[in-house]
Amino acid sequence: MPAKEPSRQEPPGGELPREEPPGEEAPDAAPQTAAATAPLRRRGAAMRRAVLDATVRLLAEGGLEAASVAAVAAAAGVHETSVYRNWGTRERLLREALADYTDQAMPLPDTGSLRTDLHRLLTALGAFLDTPEGPALLHLSIAPATAETRSGRDAYWADRLDRAEQLLRRAAARGEIRPDADPRAAVEALMSPLFARHLLLGEPVTPALVTALVDLVLDGLAPR
Repeated sequence: MPAKEPSRQEPPGGELPREEPPGEEAPDAAPQTAAATAPLRRRGAAMRRAVLDATVRLLAEGGLEAASVAAVAAAAGVHETSVYRNWGTRERLLREALADYTDQAMPLPDTGSLRTDLHRLLTALGAFLDTPEGPALLHLSIAPATAETRSGRDAYWADRLDRAEQLLRRAAARGEIRPDADPRAAVEALMSPLFARHLLLGEPVTPALVTALVDLVLDGLAPR
């Protein structure tokens, strides 16, 4: 008679463990799939939006050192080559990301009244400085920088000031201010106190301060 196989004892209160066929591993944990680790296949506007948002977020959290192209690509879920293909250099990426963010946070008003436009612009700037990103990004303007990042920073601020000057040029064309008024000096006189209040005093921008600055500058720009 053939020998009987020894009986398998079932452990108390449970089933026998399942034996895996040779060459297979027990499914202790689901393996990571390529889709879980590989960059997302974002394209076009969706890819650009993800990269710009990731750039600003990294700048605000860790400064210039944190916003390398590799770090931005990883945070945005895109390939690093996609970033270089669309922006070419890190400097161009940083400049566009900051310009895009501030354009959304501080859209340029055009109400037909210089007083109203300036009041809205300064109010938006004050609100921007009260966000977590505002002071962090502002500190980038005074932080040590390489030649590359300094060039991008200078170009960014030149563009921001030029956009604000449009308000003054429109007002001059409407006859609200003197035609020989210096738009750059007026913009600097309006914005500098807000930056000083945050950087030096750590105080918020109040509606009273905005009104006082607008009144002061418009008084100096009025036709004579």
